[in-house]
Amino acid sequence: MNADTPQALPPTCQLLARQETDYRGWWWVAPPRDPWLEGGQGLAISADLAVRQAWQAAGRPAYSPFDSLPGSAEEAPQGEGQREVQGAVLFWPKSHALGEWWLLWLCATLPEGTPLQLVGENQGGIKRVLKVLAALGLGCRKLDSARRCSLFETRLGRVAIDPDAAWTAFEVEPDAERLLLASHPGVFGHGKLDDGTRLLLETLPAVLPVGDGPGDVLGDVLGDVLDMGCGDGILAAWLARRGAAVTAVDVNAFAVEATRRTLATNGLVGETLESDVYSALAGRTFDAIVSNPPFHQERAIDYGPAAQLILEALAHLKPGGQLLLVANAFLPYPDLLERAFGGFEILADDRRFRVYRAVSR
Repeated sequence: MNADTPQALPPTCQLLARQETDYRGWWWVAPPRDPWLEGGQGLAISADLAVRQAWQAAGRPAYSPFDSLPGSAEEAPQGEGQREVQGAVLFWPKSHALGEWWLLWLCATLPEGTPLQLVGENQGGIKRVLKVLAALGLGCRKLDSARRCSLFETRLGRVAIDPDAAWTAFEVEPDAERLLLASHPGVFGHGKLDDGTRLLLETLPAVLPVGDGPGDVLGDVLGDVLDMGCGDGILAAWLARRGAAVTAVDVNAFAVEATRRTLATNGLVGETLESDVYSALAGRTFDAIVSNPPFHQERAIDYGPAAQLILEALAHLKPGGQLLLVANAFLPYPDLLERAFGGFEILADDRRFRVYRAVSR
């Protein structure tokens, strides 16, 4: 490493940076934000739009797993481009089910025999990959360990499990109305209705404007509504079923795809977009913004996205528009709401979660 090379910051990247592997032509899969990675070689594959945008801002290639990928088996059936992929590094995520999906996806996407390194923090369960790889019939050896992280190596092979099998569906009945939700590992609320979201759904009917005049259908939610951090699409589907013109956004490509599938499965219409908070919504305003915002990034607490959601909400609300969000009761959102709106009200509080409302004046 020369003096101009950016320093690796996360422990996993520090472990990789001391390896003698030539990572030119490698894929970095599900990587964290890190200047060493973003200033190095290879390309990123990430479901996180913010990560991809950081790589692209640095002039580096970055793709979603839903994109057509250079060097994949599908893109180079005659083998010409396959030689471009020298290997892949998978950063094992907090969700083991998501890590297993990435592993299956890599086996289905890259040529058999492609070198694969798997890295992660010990407390995040990286050592579990030994059993996962063994179950898939893939050999494995430990390359290195440091800073409470471990690095393993294997080679990709063909396995009998289709990664699309990770997509599941489950039923919920908010307001006694059945909805079928699409779900994928790593999407918030995977396979169940979150209690905070349930409280928000119970609160919304009393505060959203509904039609009651000529040309309106009684009970229809009026106006344009933004579902910020759409997850599996429960809020977007609930709103769309009531007639709202819904735009659903999330920074996570799996969440955007889950919401798209949820709307389609239930015969509903809505716009779905990848967006890092408001990044894809320049100049657009809404009658209401509804959200159950995240406050974790892997295992670390991160108020950044929720703070941006609140502090920039006025620029995306029409006059009289309202921000409606649910959050754990201990989170410091009242100060942010007061700073952004000059006031707010608490619509519901079950001691675990609170539903907040702030109105654009």
